Amino acid sequence: MLLPETLKIHDQEKFEFHYIYFLPWKDQMVEALQTAGGKVTCLEAKDNIRLVLQYKKIITYCKEHQIDLIHCHLPWAGFVGRLVHKKTEIPVIYTEHNMQERYHIATKSINKLSFNFQSLALGVSQDVTNSINRNIHPEIPVRTLLNGVNTDSFRSSGNSIIRSELRIPHNAIVIGNVAVFRFQKRLVEWLQVINMLQEKNKNIYGIVVGAGPLEEEIKNEWKALGLENIVFFPGLKTDVKPYFEAMDIFMMSSSFEGLPIALLEAMSMECAVVSTDAGGIKEVIRNKEDGLICKVEEWQKLSDLCQTLIDDPEQLKNYKKAARERVLKNFSLKRMVDELEVIYSDFVKK
Repeated sequence: MLLPETLKIHDQEKFEFHYIYFLPWKDQMVEALQTAGGKVTCLEAKDNIRLVLQYKKIITYCKEHQIDLIHCHLPWAGFVGRLVHKKTEIPVIYTEHNMQERYHIATKSINKLSFNFQSLALGVSQDVTNSINRNIHPEIPVRTLLNGVNTDSFRSSGNSIIRSELRIPHNAIVIGNVAVFRFQKRLVEWLQVINMLQEKNKNIYGIVVGAGPLEEEIKNEWKALGLENIVFFPGLKTDVKPYFEAMDIFMMSSSFEGLPIALLEAMSMECAVVSTDAGGIKEVIRNKEDGLICKVEEWQKLSDLCQTLIDDPEQLKNYKKAARERVLKNFSLKRMVDELEVIYSDFVKK
């Protein structure tokens, strides 16, 4: 949701925004982008190699629409953007959302070889920026631009429709997550933590919003642990706010992260945070101030940290407020968009 949320705040009198995507079945954001004022086009590609081969169509599109600047997200879009830059000299900005060490060797190698064929790289956290500098040693500028959240849009109303729909008792403690079902999210371990908590607390429920390649494995564990009536999987949702509204605790068991937007959204919606200290999470959560965190390899401690909040409702309430205050002061989307527009303006002037 980062792109449509930022588009709502961008100065559309000064900038016109065009969006190109390549995998036609990943069209969940199209309507949201168009509603927010974006122009969206699909240049269909069945795989990453065909994606890169679309560069000629992108060049044609840029000429026809007089594109002044290209901003790419995710590695393969970055590769094709750099190729367009090399052919046209249109400035290209690339936002890196992940640690270089976590990429497949092929992705990592192509990233390193092509990285200098662009104008600027942005890391979504200092950890991500450090990873770029450590692994790539780029000759182009690399800056950190922390992710942000629309704190006006992501605001709790105090009334959860989802709890009623899922028949979760009003006085239950709901622990949630919003994630792509990939190995780094460790959702199997997440379910195991819920299972540990369930042994002590029968009034615990879970919600995991999302989908992804490991869905079958995760749901097999869900069934094996007997959590079918305890943890709910509503699937992939374009509007996640109602689900955050249902959560008391947002729990992440990730092994690595950039700076997860879902974490910031959950905090803005006044969910208390319990998490591993993966990647940029530790740049957001100051332990025992804004939430509770443990080391990545000590993920089983998440159970004890959640139990601390379950046993002390007043502390849980305080961490909910602290989460909201943290994003308001340091991670608002307005701050991020303002910084981004300065960068855009500087490149267009050049």
